[in-house]
Amino acid sequence: MRNADVIMGIHQERGAKGLPLERVYRHTFNHELFLQAYGKIYRNFGAMTKGSTDETVDGMSMGKIRRIIALLKLERYEWTPVRRIEIPKANRKMRPLGIPCWSDKLVQEVMRLLLNPYYERRFSEA
Repeated sequence: MRNADVIMGIHQERGAKGLPLERVYRHTFNHELFLQAYGKIYRNFGAMTKGSTDETVDGMSMGKIRRIIALLKLERYEWTPVRRIEIPKANRKMRPLGIPCWSDKLVQEVMRLLLNPYYERRFSEA
């Protein structure tokens, strides 16, 4: 399997040239991407906030990453419904906020890591 930085470099080149992305879903099977995603979101204040399950960043392990990747390979990964709460706005009204479970946050960050280099180059002014 390719290095995560190599994959993101390829996506960046394809975005700059206006070429379509290929095999993006297959790239979600890369352990390195999950570790990079974990590194980006684990220290976030919201990482300890429970979503619709009791799962938080504390329960993270390589075994859990392997289970998520195995479910993705089998196309059996199921998104968990978010926990919905209301938070106050400055004008004293309330607004809804959705809090996903930790595994969903991690998979979302992996997808963002994969797609961001492509679209950043494709839509930038440079």
